[in-house]
Amino acid sequence: MVNLIILKISLGLTYFQGFRGACRRYSSMVHVKQRYNNVVKSVEDKRSYRGLLLQNDLKVFLISDPTTDKSSAAMDVNIGFMSDPKELPGLAHFCEHMLFLGSEKYPLENEYSKYLSEHGGSSNASTSSDHTNFFFDIVPDHLSGALDRFAQFFLCPLFTESATDREVNAVNSEHEKNIPSDSWRMDQLDKSTSKPGHPYSQFGTGNKLTLDTIPKELGINVRDELLKFHDKWYSSNIMSLAILGKEDLDTLEEIAVDLFSGVKNKDVTSPVWLEHPFGPDQVKMKGFIVPVKDLRNLNINFPIPDLHEYYKSGPGHYLSHLLGHEGPGSLLSELRSRGWCNSLVGGVRHGSKGFSFFGINVDLTEQGIQHTDSIVKLVFQYIAMLKKEGPKEWIFDEYKDVMSMHFRFKDKEMPRSYVSNIAVNLQDYPMEEVLSASYLLSEWRPDLIQKVLGYFTPNNVRVAVVGKTFESIATECEKWYGTKYKQEKIPEDTIKDWNDESLCEALHLPSKNEFIPNDFSLLPREENPSQFPVVIKESPSIRVWYKQDDEFLLPKANLSFEFVSPMAYLDPHCCNMTYMFVLLFKDSLNEYAYAAELAGLKWELTNTKYGMVLGIGGYNNKQHVLLQKIIEKLTNFKIDPKRFEILKENYIRGLKNFEAEQPYQHAVYFLAVILSEQAWTKEELLNAAADLTLERMEAFIPQILSRMFIESLVHGNVDIKTALSLVQSVEDQLNDSVSL
Repeated sequence: MVNLIILKISLGLTYFQGFRGACRRYSSMVHVKQRYNNVVKSVEDKRSYRGLLLQNDLKVFLISDPTTDKSSAAMDVNIGFMSDPKELPGLAHFCEHMLFLGSEKYPLENEYSKYLSEHGGSSNASTSSDHTNFFFDIVPDHLSGALDRFAQFFLCPLFTESATDREVNAVNSEHEKNIPSDSWRMDQLDKSTSKPGHPYSQFGTGNKLTLDTIPKELGINVRDELLKFHDKWYSSNIMSLAILGKEDLDTLEEIAVDLFSGVKNKDVTSPVWLEHPFGPDQVKMKGFIVPVKDLRNLNINFPIPDLHEYYKSGPGHYLSHLLGHEGPGSLLSELRSRGWCNSLVGGVRHGSKGFSFFGINVDLTEQGIQHTDSIVKLVFQYIAMLKKEGPKEWIFDEYKDVMSMHFRFKDKEMPRSYVSNIAVNLQDYPMEEVLSASYLLSEWRPDLIQKVLGYFTPNNVRVAVVGKTFESIATECEKWYGTKYKQEKIPEDTIKDWNDESLCEALHLPSKNEFIPNDFSLLPREENPSQFPVVIKESPSIRVWYKQDDEFLLPKANLSFEFVSPMAYLDPHCCNMTYMFVLLFKDSLNEYAYAAELAGLKWELTNTKYGMVLGIGGYNNKQHVLLQKIIEKLTNFKIDPKRFEILKENYIRGLKNFEAEQPYQHAVYFLAVILSEQAWTKEELLNAAADLTLERMEAFIPQILSRMFIESLVHGNVDIKTALSLVQSVEDQLNDSVSL
């Protein structure tokens, strides 16, 4: 009788589960307008993907990864602060905050964050010019519960009056935290000096003044405006959802359909701003900006159209690759040789739907800030060289091949950042190309390259120079952050000089990249491999740890060499010397190693309390070439006196700038200091910096390189023979030049 009852219960449960499964499948059939099972992914990517377009036009992207240690999800709403009402700056950002504070189904304000924290999760959100992005991660077994709470943001948020009043203070605190940040100050100054009345010129963060004080004076009910904003713009047809979990795709689909099909489709269209915020009155301008920290920068910007529709040909990528190049013949190479800069970054910066910017940002030396007009002229000479040479298909093909290689062997990202980026990409690319669009180029369009180059003229440039030296002339003050600055029209004589398309002989196109790997084969796997690294060589001067990769199975390897020396952290003076040696050494190899970095072969040298650590990671095919060059340079290193003075000043300035860091950064730093057995503070290092001289550095380098012990780890697509060969080459070169 008991067995019969158990059988009936079992059959009933089976029937119920089958019925529930059938209901879910029916729900998917009803609520899914289209499925995409042909997502382009890397051949090395073992995850499964599926795209969905729900009946409410919500775009959903599902990722099944049975090996993940965290599940994650992100929702992107294709609206941002440029859609704020003019009388309520910061409303989109405020709306982002308010969605965390309770829903009809889960009215407790902290229910969402409490659930995540109880199950090993975390969350955040961000508001940009035309996107609001929400994301979280959690231990995999609790994804469904987290998604249920997350979905309520977009179904039935409460926006209670009490929470509205309190959360204004949270937004205000966030703004006050950002006020000392030079990056936030520069960004807002860029907006505030754009075309008056253009949505880009607005104050996107908001504060108590814009969200409480002024609205009350004008008789505006902020909660009512929040409800209107959410009701108008939080529409499923401009939303995109990405979910990553351990579950199979069918299960993830059922969960997504069940929870998000109810999001309302208000059939809105995301705004597009075809009018650029920098028109004729905003170009040919030069600004002088006073920073909080002791910074020296030159920012050169060209207003350009939105290039998104040309993602398959990448004209912006082509020009970013060349103007931001760091090898011989590059803009950076020439600027460094003149002693005017330490680093340079160039590339396309997204503005919003409809417009973009191309920026070249130069980190200036003391001498460089006195030659800013000459630096801008050199930029235009490089541009003139590009126009004269014309677009080169071999450069495009090389860049295309490198990007394709990076896509094929792309490392896994953290789940939270992965889904957040995918949710944004869903707004911009076809569902099938969401993973690949920002990597794979397929169309050679020299006409588009020429078209973009046409915007790089002195008549279409904005120049900003950042430095403490401008305090005496900065007569204007930015409204929201209080940044002191001065802006003026660039003299016509200067524009005429920059328009002279004479060439600089030192500037030329890069050579073909010899570091691009041509062998992606995997070495034979070892039988019964050890789970952990094992020592394969040990002597009084060196110990070698080895582990062949048996998990990721990629044509990559990681080499690590710790050069142990008691001199590295003996006192503040030695600590400074070691840091300066590392700085000078990396600086000297920058041009040579840049090609390797482009080809996915990265290297790093850092100083530690115990000495220095050299790390090389990436494709193993040509690692030995880079390693040999690094060690050869290390053992025959000669200091460039001009670079020593420049980098010394840069180092000392960085130590002084620590005072301007935010309070929490000071707290984290001093906590680490008091918990350390031995630590030299930044104040002690600064006091000892006066003893940094060229002569003392030249005497110190052979001392730290002698009598070292080398602790090495070789891991990845290598065998024991290769590992021993790599380490032996390092040991031999060091033995030939110094005493280990």
